[in-house]
Amino acid sequence: MALLFFGTDPNSGGGNCPAAWVDTEATEGPELVLQGKLADTATRAACSQDSPPADDEGVIRISVRMVDQIRKACDAAEAARPQL
Repeated sequence: MALLFFGTDPNSGGGNCPAAWVDTEATEGPELVLQGKLADTATRAACSQDSPPADDEGVIRISVRMVDQIRKACDAAEAARPQL
């Protein structure tokens, strides 16, 4: 697994959650890897109405302060994918 780190929330204070990476060696092409706080029960229930998560999925919350890191990760993932 090759994870490219793009950063954490600039206000996290401890260099931890939330964070963004790109896995450039994922089986089906580059994937975003995001770390965030687990959503509360009410948020998970509301999200499940639109898209019930599979057993291996979860709902997380990420601050809008992460937009720059996520945008950079998205750009890198898109650039790394094989051209169709």
